[in-house]
Amino acid sequence: MLYSEAEGDAGQIPWARLTTHPYLQEWLDISQPQGEGRTALVIGCGLGDDAEGLAKLGFQVTAFDISTKAIAWCQERFPNSSVNYVVADLLALNSEWHRKFDLVIESRTIQALPVEMRSQVINCIAPLVANRGTLLVITRIRDNDSVPDGPPWPLSEKELAEFIELGLQEVRRNLF
Repeated sequence: MLYSEAEGDAGQIPWARLTTHPYLQEWLDISQPQGEGRTALVIGCGLGDDAEGLAKLGFQVTAFDISTKAIAWCQERFPNSSVNYVVADLLALNSEWHRKFDLVIESRTIQALPVEMRSQVINCIAPLVANRGTLLVITRIRDNDSVPDGPPWPLSEKELAEFIELGLQEVRRNLF
């Protein structure tokens, strides 16, 4: 609804930067992932800037958002893009995406959802990562398990640990 109400004014979308998220860009600069022949998924892609940044590195990118208007906006902004922009619900994803993506970007989507949905959402995200793939989670973190005021609702250490319980391994944590 927010995308529709914005009527094409990106300034009305609080999280729209119209450039690759700075934390993602910093990770890309440090990690220098090779995109050629590799797949990437951007969860909750918004206006598409992170997806486009990955496509420039050669990744075959799929980017989704639950908002039909957001996806249409991406397609308008980037009419010649190689990114596959898709309307999709994180809680009901295409089964063909299971273990398909070499790189999965989750940038502040989980923290925008109520705490009681976290385990379900994490259980939907973890299986998207291919064997030997990478999940990059950009989020705020809280230092206890009490329910925070929000939104956003920062993730707890316990919630982040659910990714490990689902078979992923924490390789590095950067705090900003």
